[in-house]
Amino acid sequence: MRSEQIAAKALDRLNNDKYLLSIMTAKRAEQLANGAKPLVKADSNKQKYTDIALMEIAEGKIILDEITDLK
Repeated sequence: MRSEQIAAKALDRLNNDKYLLSIMTAKRAEQLANGAKPLVKADSNKQKYTDIALMEIAEGKIILDEITDLK
């Protein structure tokens, strides 16, 4: 799936709230950079953490409560 389609699907899951999508993506990308395991099939050596985070949001693997609770 193309990155534009993934971003659109993630945005749709968040009721088109671009601010919330950017916050969730940034927070999850930070967690991935700090060693969190991806919740989707992805190669973190070849894909950017933000792309992986968007895929996780688009597939419904993470929700806002999980992002804010994890440190």
